[in-house]
Amino acid sequence: MVSGIPGVRGRVGELGPTSSLLVVVALACVACVRADDSEGPAADASGGVATEEVGSGAYVPERPECISPADPGGGWDFTCRAASQALRVAGLLEQQVQVTNMPGGGGGVAFAHVVARRSDDDDLIVAASDATSLRLAQGGYGSFDASSVRWLGALARDVGLVAVPSDSPHRTLDDLIESWRNDPASIRFGGGSAANGQDHMKALLLAEAGGIPGEDVTYIPFDGGGEAMNALLGGFMDVFTGDVSEALGRVEGDDVRVLAALSDERLQALPDVPTARELGYDVEWIVWRGFYAPDGMSDEAYDFWVAALRELEASREWRKIRDESGLLPFGLFGEEFERFIDEQVTSFAELSETIGVGD
Repeated sequence: MVSGIPGVRGRVGELGPTSSLLVVVALACVACVRADDSEGPAADASGGVATEEVGSGAYVPERPECISPADPGGGWDFTCRAASQALRVAGLLEQQVQVTNMPGGGGGVAFAHVVARRSDDDDLIVAASDATSLRLAQGGYGSFDASSVRWLGALARDVGLVAVPSDSPHRTLDDLIESWRNDPASIRFGGGSAANGQDHMKALLLAEAGGIPGEDVTYIPFDGGGEAMNALLGGFMDVFTGDVSEALGRVEGDDVRVLAALSDERLQALPDVPTARELGYDVEWIVWRGFYAPDGMSDEAYDFWVAALRELEASREWRKIRDESGLLPFGLFGEEFERFIDEQVTSFAELSETIGVGD
């Protein structure tokens, strides 16, 4: 990891010591050590978990809905749509899941909507990630906290990346860093997280790794990776520091060039893309993707959704989607996931207080 630089100050918000930034990455990678890279629980012949049966309880969803707390095209949107499709294809749900996009406030609009207006909706699940727990830790959702909802589970890990438009003059990460050093104001970073959120921190860490002062980081926040990607292609920013699931389709369409993956080794979905570490920049960023539900959801409904997501994570259908989307294996569900979130929010809150971010 990057070390030895006393502090950074960005053009959007302020961040403290380098060691604090590195804690963020360590926390984002907690998922990496909480579960191994196996294919999950033992599966039966259909790809489902043999020890648990979805739908064996009294609850069956009538109008299942998944809220994406961002515009179409980003990581949360992908999480909703991919999981909803796989649940149906795997036979874990008979009904089509309605996907509702509800952008705003780095997920805060959707969070407030669920808590205030849908608190007892058994049919509702909401896409989430480390960005959700980070915003909660920073007080980004007002008076609401992690206990305001019920945490269902995580299905996979996503990987950060550094991407530019295909017509960008920056052909390699070294090209980008050199241009950045020579003319800092000419490089505008952007992503789908709020200021001081994950995508901003990726840019700050990259700056440190390249020996660039933090005050020379210009970051533009957008409501989700899809909006940020559109801004990148529209020329409103120069570098996208989002995640693989948000950019892979654009890469395959030759709209975007990925300069580096922020993983510990090359990805199966992007085999020709080097890692930042390979190129001499010791930066890594990996996050979980999963779901929460209303706090007033019945125990029967909660058990149903936890079981459905657990079986989904172990199914062939999800593995296919996961692998094709550049995601990595990871599964954590129910009470264990609730404990994981509590620990992560506590750690993020301590970090945020240290570096003066949040309320």
